[in-house]
Amino acid sequence: MKESSSKRYQFFDQHPEIADFREDIVRGLSAPEPYILPKYFYDEAGSRLFEEICNTEEYYPTRTEVSIIRDNIDSLVETLGKDCLLIEPGSGDSYKVRLLLDALRPIAYLPIDISRRYLQDEAQKLAAEFTWLNVHAVCADFTGKLELPYHVESSNKVAFFPGSTIGNFLPEQAVIVLDEIRMMVGSGGGLLIGVDLQKDTDILNAAYNYKKGYTEQFNKNLLLRINRELGADFDIERFEHRAFFNEEKQRIEIHLVSLREQQVTIDDHVFHFAKGQSIVTEYSHKYTVEHFQKLAGKAGFRCVKTWLDEDQLFCVFYLSVIDHADNDKA
Repeated sequence: MKESSSKRYQFFDQHPEIADFREDIVRGLSAPEPYILPKYFYDEAGSRLFEEICNTEEYYPTRTEVSIIRDNIDSLVETLGKDCLLIEPGSGDSYKVRLLLDALRPIAYLPIDISRRYLQDEAQKLAAEFTWLNVHAVCADFTGKLELPYHVESSNKVAFFPGSTIGNFLPEQAVIVLDEIRMMVGSGGGLLIGVDLQKDTDILNAAYNYKKGYTEQFNKNLLLRINRELGADFDIERFEHRAFFNEEKQRIEIHLVSLREQQVTIDDHVFHFAKGQSIVTEYSHKYTVEHFQKLAGKAGFRCVKTWLDEDQLFCVFYLSVIDHADNDKA
């Protein structure tokens, strides 16, 4: 459904079901291994703290990915093709896509986000900033069934999925997400995706345990948000931030660990925590180039090109959809 439009800016509202914060929190804290979904990090305070994190010396992913895109912009444009329809699932603040737009000159840019007001604000800013750009914003959950606006059909659809967000999913979940993106771009389509790589454990542990304590504040802000919005009674001083690299699973794990036996209430729900019991707040899986290529292959993509930084901390992949003819030849 098209809600608003101008010559270059259009907004399509597919009325996605908004996740129920209370329901998700209660379900997560009731699980045998309690968890809080990482998407709830990003309230106003959490978003501000994450900006601080991205500016620290230890946290390499954001600045490294940005430098890869800037340093290889000509190669990226040649690979993606200037006539592409550029789609950004989970577009957020659209910061990184700005690095591509001027050079790429896509026929249209489709940011997709579940947050209606935030999406509208960001899309309108982009339309004002890039006066030549057609911005067709789609309010939808990109992990579900998604129909792109009919009038921007293109034989060259490219999705842009930066930030190593794919690492927040368990590998089997990541395949499902990649498969949804494959169906979104269709036959002949592609995916430009940023992926954090396996590296020295000290570098990883330092990146998620900043000396200035921003990560601890970022993590504990989840509990403050739950207290504020759901009327819970978490005592954040009774929980300890803990982030570490799990070598067996090849992932960073972020936890909130109970420092004593305690209970927390939300309405009529009572949650008991033993001393040392943790609440998982985030996983961040790290891949080798070869491992991620195999993972993408399970979702129907093949790797066309990769760009890495000098220290090989991070990789930007361009993947193309494997068509049936390619499978038949294999």
